[in-house]
Amino acid sequence: CPFCRHPVPATDAEADANIMKRVEANDPAAVREMGIMQYEKRDYAKAFQHLTEAAGLGDSSAHDYLSLMYREGTGVEKDGKMGNYHAEEAAIGGHPEARYNLGHIEWNSGSKERAVKHYIIAANHGNTKSVEMLKQGYKEGSVSKEDFAAALRAHQAAVNATKSPQREAAEKAEGGNIKQM
Repeated sequence: CPFCRHPVPATDAEADANIMKRVEANDPAAVREMGIMQYEKRDYAKAFQHLTEAAGLGDSSAHDYLSLMYREGTGVEKDGKMGNYHAEEAAIGGHPEARYNLGHIEWNSGSKERAVKHYIIAANHGNTKSVEMLKQGYKEGSVSKEDFAAALRAHQAAVNATKSPQREAAEKAEGGNIKQM
């Protein structure tokens, strides 16, 4: 691993053992990853347990997953208020996709002014879907020309800040499958 200088695991069992060590050390990212693994296995009770623990340790992505679980009623009773709470916590923690989701919730509830604020913040962090929503809002007259232009400039600056020769090489190696915000 280029960050911790630990050798890349040779087997899935070795990778799982490494994650378990990190989970036992209360590493929020590892606890979240364990929750996601359980979610993908459709063990929603364990997923909820791990994601709740990771969220308690301050992981904004765990809050985003919990938001999804509550809004869709996956493994928990459907609860829009709890879904919104976790989306807000994730957004406060700097999660651009959660900020976009809050904008979407506000837009659909008719609170377009609040939605635009969420979309602008998400766009400023490089979220492309928010730019598309701002474009739609601009066409409808919900977004001013100045706000739209400022969001576009900030979005481009955020995207440019993530560019590097290493990232471009990784994108080439992955066939362009690197996830963009």
